[in-house]
Amino acid sequence: MLDEESEHTVPLLSDTSSSVQSDGTHKRTGTVWTAIAHVITGVIGSGVLSLAWSVAQLGWIAGPLCILVFGAIALLVSYLLCDCYRSPDPEFGPTRNRSYGEAVRSYLGEKSMWVCGAFVQESYYGYAIAYTITAAISMRAIQKSNCYHKEGHDASCEYGDSQYMLLFGAVQVVFSQIPGFHNMAWLSIVAAIMSFSYSSIGLGLGLAKTIGDGKIKGGIQGIPTTTTIEKVWLVAQAIGDIAFAFTYNIILMEIQDTLKSPPPENQTMKKACTVAVLVTTTLYLCCGCFGYAAFGNQTPGNLLTGFGFYEPYWLVDFANACIVVHLVGGYQVYSQPLFASAERLIAKKHPNNGFVNNTYTIKLPMLPVLELNLFRVCFRTTYVASTTGIALLFPYFNQVLGVLGALNFWPLALYFPVEMYIVQRKIRAWTRVWVMLQALRAVCLLVTIIAFIGSLEGIISSKLS
Repeated sequence: MLDEESEHTVPLLSDTSSSVQSDGTHKRTGTVWTAIAHVITGVIGSGVLSLAWSVAQLGWIAGPLCILVFGAIALLVSYLLCDCYRSPDPEFGPTRNRSYGEAVRSYLGEKSMWVCGAFVQESYYGYAIAYTITAAISMRAIQKSNCYHKEGHDASCEYGDSQYMLLFGAVQVVFSQIPGFHNMAWLSIVAAIMSFSYSSIGLGLGLAKTIGDGKIKGGIQGIPTTTTIEKVWLVAQAIGDIAFAFTYNIILMEIQDTLKSPPPENQTMKKACTVAVLVTTTLYLCCGCFGYAAFGNQTPGNLLTGFGFYEPYWLVDFANACIVVHLVGGYQVYSQPLFASAERLIAKKHPNNGFVNNTYTIKLPMLPVLELNLFRVCFRTTYVASTTGIALLFPYFNQVLGVLGALNFWPLALYFPVEMYIVQRKIRAWTRVWVMLQALRAVCLLVTIIAFIGSLEGIISSKLS
């Protein structure tokens, strides 16, 4: 894990911005509305576009039920984590845990922090890869949509997506120079608006097609397969996709650390999580169910890029453009915490190195003041290049989402939050609450293992085919 500083350590990276207080920490000006925007940007991502396919694999009963269950778990875990933001410190009193890793270290110790950190950093990195793949698919879909409109729906409109991944990577190199989470509330708000836009378009097109066809397609058991084992793999992959759509808890602490106080940060954050998770769960249900109702056994893996919808082509183009804009912000929401951890670690190890610590102010005409740190530019550019390279090697949308969702769901969304809650509340073993929490973790562990194996099998099969 990349090391995390405590609140009482002055950050070593210099920052001359007026948003930084005399003790080196950022002024916290966030509200429930900015927190909602951050959470929605983190929750509603590329995963929403795969939910119709996931419901199609699971069927009309298991599909919606699975979305509701994962939504309930996400909200429960959010509440547990909100209360872990502040922890008692024998020397300084209650301290702020500014990241998921700091919270784990405060409650569970250094060893747990290192284990947790491996999953957290891998999750940040995985989201960046998944968002690069999804953005490229959406940009390619705009080109294909215009081709189908001009040449007809039976035309051979096949295009590669490598150039679009490179373009998205180039854009991220620029946006990755945003200094930190405290400076990107505007980007999250724009991204949240975009996510509502394309989700609503997908929902509206699915509903319109269902009404136009005059019937609800699909069945109780989902899409039939030729063999039982094939069905098992697809169901497992679908569960992984749904888990991916709800895994945002790893950035909750960073979001909570932007909130001003009073009122207490945990109260504000719980309100934000409640609103955001309820809204997104409802949206997920509608997108998943209406997509399956519209296409039945022909439900595409990606609702807006699989070309179940051809017309109106301009609306499909607009929806995919919204996806790309949203993913620009989503990439940063998941990458900024990793950037901060890495840069604090390097600055701590090299406190007198000018390349690492010096910040240069550049003023360009008609533009805001730009603060440039050479190490930040090099490190973040290399990071973006690496995520783009891996995306080029494994451009498999549903399978990658399934693997990431299954790999990170149990340890980050269940094991560590529950352990911290047990320590914080001093819950004794074999009490009713303890047994219920352990049972929940055991069931979810089994589901996670199955989903991971199924999604990994999907990647291997796609790579070999």
